[in-house]
Amino acid sequence: MSAKSTVDAKIAQGKRTVVFSKSYCPYCRRAKQLLKDANEDFDVYELDEFDEGADWQNALAEKTGQRTVPSIWIGGQFIGGCSDLEAHQRSGKLKQLLA
Repeated sequence: MSAKSTVDAKIAQGKRTVVFSKSYCPYCRRAKQLLKDANEDFDVYELDEFDEGADWQNALAEKTGQRTVPSIWIGGQFIGGCSDLEAHQRSGKLKQLLA
């Protein structure tokens, strides 16, 4: 299975919220904490912890135009990165997305 089809499957078949992350990234840690604080149960894939991680990151970049992590998906919809998630939280939209 290609990296693109694997990423697509993880987004479609996982929990409602999926985070593609790197374990050492402070923005990724912040985004995961925001979701935990919102009591959201989510799948997380630490791209630096497995051999295909770079391929997955390339597939995500092709899909979203965003090369950086975290790459956050809620209900199959690309939300963006940490600052996008924080903006949704500040505006109250995050609660709506997670409802």
